[in-house]
Amino acid sequence: MNNDKIIELREKILKGIELAFEKLVKSKQKDDGEFVYSKDGKIYFVKANELAK
Repeated sequence: MNNDKIIELREKILKGIELAFEKLVKSKQKDDGEFVYSKDGKIYFVKANELAK
């Protein structure tokens, strides 16, 4: 593969990830759900509705 094809493929993959995340957030908002993540050893909870703001 040449560099142009690699860059194009990378952009398509990133766009797909972005669309999947948007779909996940919308789905969680319907259920009044929340996301859980860890940062520096601490666990955080974020309501999906807060992400839309």
